[in-house]
Amino acid sequence: MARIKIQNRPFGPFPTVLVGADVNGKPNYATLGAYGVVCMKPVLYISLKSTHHTTLGVKENGYFSVNIPSAELVQKTDYCGMVSGKTTDKSNLFTPFYDEIGKAPMISECSLNYLCKVIQTIPIFDFEMFLGEIVAVYGNEQCLTNGKPDPIKINPIIMMDSYYCDLNQAVGNVFTAGRTLVQS
Repeated sequence: MARIKIQNRPFGPFPTVLVGADVNGKPNYATLGAYGVVCMKPVLYISLKSTHHTTLGVKENGYFSVNIPSAELVQKTDYCGMVSGKTTDKSNLFTPFYDEIGKAPMISECSLNYLCKVIQTIPIFDFEMFLGEIVAVYGNEQCLTNGKPDPIKINPIIMMDSYYCDLNQAVGNVFTAGRTLVQS
């Protein structure tokens, strides 16, 4: 198959998340595809534009939430990426909840929620990458299998270029799918 050079930018796929932060005492949410695992320790990263309203809240409080929306929430998720909390109040778009730390809103409608404490901030061009230690994880019971998050039940939104996609099926198990290729 022929390989051709294409535009020099990331196309994805990116898990799409809603980042929550209190800004001026109100819940605010931003849609991100720039999120992920940092290492095998309980640390996630988010990357927010320095001018985003949510960035102000993360800096003010030192905490953020990462909320995994299902494909059924694509309209509200996209909306949170289209409008700024500077000019649009997004605090009533979802049902927020807080744990005992009370530093960042998590979204009840999302299947999985991570509460993270900022442990490092890295400026990158006009963005700020926040490394956050996971201090609490919440999951909706109906999206768990044997007490663990089930990606098919969660049905997360995946962003690829200008499209949102969902998951249709599992295609293999980690450290199992490749066993037939492992030489003894």
